[in-house]
Amino acid sequence: MLSPPAISVAKSLPPLRVDALVKRFGEMTAVDGITLELHSGECLGLLGPNGAGKSTLIRSIVGRVIPDAGTISVFGAQADSISARTALGWVPQDLALYPRLTCRENLQSFGRYHGLGGLALDQAVAQCLGWATLSDRAGELVQNISGGMKRRLNMAAGLIHQPKLALMDEPTVGVDPQSRNHIFEMIETLRGEGMSIIYTTHYMEEAERLCDRIAIVDHGKIIALGTRTDLVRNAFGSRSQVLARFAGAQDCIADWIAQRGGQAVDGSAQFTIEHPTEIVGLLEAAEKAGFELLDVSLRKPNLESVFLRLTGRELRD
Repeated sequence: MLSPPAISVAKSLPPLRVDALVKRFGEMTAVDGITLELHSGECLGLLGPNGAGKSTLIRSIVGRVIPDAGTISVFGAQADSISARTALGWVPQDLALYPRLTCRENLQSFGRYHGLGGLALDQAVAQCLGWATLSDRAGELVQNISGGMKRRLNMAAGLIHQPKLALMDEPTVGVDPQSRNHIFEMIETLRGEGMSIIYTTHYMEEAERLCDRIAIVDHGKIIALGTRTDLVRNAFGSRSQVLARFAGAQDCIADWIAQRGGQAVDGSAQFTIEHPTEIVGLLEAAEKAGFELLDVSLRKPNLESVFLRLTGRELRD
């Protein structure tokens, strides 16, 4: 999609390093001592519920929020330096487009904001329209295109200057499944070209599909960091999960689940076991407690299992 940018960055330095970052809003600590390093060419996912601190972290990196403590560097340069700003692209969660301009005019405007002009600007606009599959809508007013098209144009506008590092803050929010898949393909194109990406989301499937590593964020802290396989193995080892649904008063069942070391998830009882034969003991205990079994299943833990185990909360809480 994008040709190599006309900037010089040290390949040996990480695209992004955040060290002990803190940001408070009054008595609320939105980012609480976060430290992380992005590898070159990596897509690192920030996974967490609304209000976990993901967007505040991103906005701190791009300079929209001033941290109370900590440091941020982009390819070794201070985050507020010209070289860092040139190397950095930002796709905000809220649409940052001019509704009364055409798709092409929006990209031309954002390109000029980043210092592009002449042939370089024309080429960047054409490349981004093609990448976003909007070439045939180039002359259409933004206010007249669909929500999914606006999301794709929003991504193109944020990356028009061909950065080496992209920050994407929930770029699929509010779009239909078909548009979401289209955005996934756009991001996979960037990954194939070696762009380094920070990707925030509260959708498990997005993190699993797009991200090399995943940082689980809750209450302004990174509570786990690694590949999907690493996170599941560290949280559960070789154990499996049993999900059972029972008829009857849910309050009584929830107490019984807690006493047995399980969790109540979406009306089901969730237990972690080492061997499948342990299911028999659980079902016998439920029968003795007077609970009618509706169904039971055995599965391997996944990212959602890890999140629930670490936070005790649903992802979208």
